[in-house]
Amino acid sequence: AEGPRLAELLAVGQRLWEELESGTEPSSGAPSVQEKVRQGLEALQRAAAMVEQLELFSENEELEEVASSDLRYLLLPALQGSLTMKQVDMSRRLEHLESARAHFWRFLKLCRSYGLGTFQLPPATTSLDTEDNTESPSPRGPAATQSSLMSMALSRQAKIERYNRKKELENRLASMRSCVESGQADEDQIREFYILQIQKWVNTSLEEIESIDQEMVILRSRGTAKLVRAPPHGASPRVRTPVKPFILTRNAAQAKVFGAGYPSLPTMTVDDWYEQRGRHGVVAGLGVPQRTPGVTNEELEKQQKEKKEEEDDEETLQKARDWDDWKDTHPRGYGNRQNMG
Repeated sequence: AEGPRLAELLAVGQRLWEELESGTEPSSGAPSVQEKVRQGLEALQRAAAMVEQLELFSENEELEEVASSDLRYLLLPALQGSLTMKQVDMSRRLEHLESARAHFWRFLKLCRSYGLGTFQLPPATTSLDTEDNTESPSPRGPAATQSSLMSMALSRQAKIERYNRKKELENRLASMRSCVESGQADEDQIREFYILQIQKWVNTSLEEIESIDQEMVILRSRGTAKLVRAPPHGASPRVRTPVKPFILTRNAAQAKVFGAGYPSLPTMTVDDWYEQRGRHGVVAGLGVPQRTPGVTNEELEKQQKEKKEEEDDEETLQKARDWDDWKDTHPRGYGNRQNMG
């Protein structure tokens, strides 16, 4: 009774994965897409629990000991990892990446124990975790640079070979699929078909783990940067009170004139501005000339001028008298020839 049910769960997971992979939906974040992801993960999780309960696979047995009909269940963790990567909740992105990586790594470890492909098993944890535990800094100099270039070239060559191998496997699988799904294939053909599927997913899993490790480094560095930029607990940012715009005039007469033209824009004289700044402590130390209540600016200027004339010497007084005499004999505008000729 367990066999058909297990096969049905795997078929549901594979069908949903193929529908999502075909990309017919408008967006990966669409509710219909995420519902398929959820249903697929649920079916595969139930199937994986059954496989573990039935103990279908063991790292201590050979590939020949596994029944041909059971080989397809080796794909369960790889499909789980791929569907986990299709979740779009960015608040849990790091958690999803770690879960997907664990699924892919478990699949690769099982394939390695059965001899399904020649590849180097990635570390169980991310490269960032292993680098944090290193005691000596990375070497520098020409030798280290040459070694880094060689490793990059080897990595690039391995990726090219892996890509070519993957395309070759996909072509062979496409030619065998109709025969297997129609029920016309014999046991050897079925076994070969499942092994080819597993080998294709080995290449996919290696690529996904590389991509996951790179994305996790970026996400963790962003998280560290956010912690550094965050303000101390309890510290409140300083709030500057905005200053309303106004027209600064020389005296009350100008304030009245400009104010009439700009009814929505307040006006103030220079003295008013200094008094206001002084009340708010903005221009502390700058003295504001004191005036008697009810005295206008013109009267204040006249009083200051008279006081100065009284305190000045004879020369200043003589100049003032000469100026008054000249104004008596010369009308206003005398000598202004700018508008003539």
